[in-house]
Amino acid sequence: MSKLLIKNTYILTMTEEKLTKGDILIDGQFIVAVGQVPASMFTDDQVEILDGTNCLTMPGLVNTHTHAGMTLLRSYADDMELMPWLNDAIWPAEAKMTDEHIYWGSKLAMVEMIRSGTTAFADMYSSMEEVARAVSETGIRANLARGCLAITDHDDNSIKESRTLFDHWHNSADGRIKVWLAPHSPYTCPPDYLAKLVNLAKELKTGLHIHVAETTDEINQIAENYQRTPVEYLLDNHVFDVPVLAAHCVYINDNDMTILAQHHAAVAHNPASNMKLASGIAPIAAMLEKGITVGLGTDGTSSNNSLNLFRDMSICSFLHKVNLLDPTALKAYDVLKMATIGGAKALGWEQEIGTLVVGKKADIIMVDLDKPHFCPWNNVIADLVYSAQGSDVKNSIIDGKIVMKNYQLPHLDVREIYQKTYESAQAIK
Repeated sequence: MSKLLIKNTYILTMTEEKLTKGDILIDGQFIVAVGQVPASMFTDDQVEILDGTNCLTMPGLVNTHTHAGMTLLRSYADDMELMPWLNDAIWPAEAKMTDEHIYWGSKLAMVEMIRSGTTAFADMYSSMEEVARAVSETGIRANLARGCLAITDHDDNSIKESRTLFDHWHNSADGRIKVWLAPHSPYTCPPDYLAKLVNLAKELKTGLHIHVAETTDEINQIAENYQRTPVEYLLDNHVFDVPVLAAHCVYINDNDMTILAQHHAAVAHNPASNMKLASGIAPIAAMLEKGITVGLGTDGTSSNNSLNLFRDMSICSFLHKVNLLDPTALKAYDVLKMATIGGAKALGWEQEIGTLVVGKKADIIMVDLDKPHFCPWNNVIADLVYSAQGSDVKNSIIDGKIVMKNYQLPHLDVREIYQKTYESAQAIK
């Protein structure tokens, strides 16, 4: 069967703050009808039907910043400050990871993301060819980048691996994989090293995924070494000459935001991770007022413990309301946009995914509303942010293919993935 019909469902297109009732027709990778689907567009023998009764159908969520392989380190080093957490716990454990460990840990991350509504994600880590293999096998969509730190990159091997990753995997898996480059952060990438990555991004016509202004330690270090903010440092080194996905941006001022807006850089907001590590609160409301594209990210499971974006949507809204002492800040629909079309735009996918409109690729989730925490259905859009659980996602369609049906992932041996991840985690302790 070449076509897929979602029947009798509530539809949230994310083009407007409005629910409608109707059907969605998918042909191959693409959405071909939304709302009223004429019977002339398909025949019974060529269409598979998904019953959308009591379901809300919407664009899949986009996780704009994570480190999938770090599922191996979930709850490994909790309740620590960022730099001791990195230097004393995380980086020593990561040094023991093999390609196979990262393959299984990443595959587990993808299972968790698919089951909780994420259909696309941006990843920065090592052994990225193994991550790409896992993406290809699970059916998820991904923007992948090999993390590059000058302090550990002897003979520029990480940069060489980035080029190889691009050559092997960019636009692969029917276009579900894109490859960017990933200078780790301003404080781990001095100007000469940063220049190599910027020049390579220009050559490959791709973008950069980088941690920016995450902690006060970073702010102080860049100020001491370069008399700049991290954003100004990146500007001085021509980083914004290419598309940029800047993760965190907790400590940025008005001038920094102007630079990001003028250069069309996107921000990956990671509220749960920033809260857990006590890094601070990014000025997201001010960024949105400046017109900056903001997506939502979970960060890795070692600094969040979860890849569930439904959980992080509610955290995001509540955090900024209490921080600004303004219950109207970051309204439910604002956060939904960050998690869907905002994330798609941040990753350079906005022409293909992020809204349910004819001509876009079919990255779609169906949320089961037949749950007590949705009843009495006064405002289902608000319920998606304030009440919904990732486990409410019943069906997931990515690139026009059903990857989860009735809560099951039939093309994956989930028990094997659990066991292999457990064995990998034990091996690096």
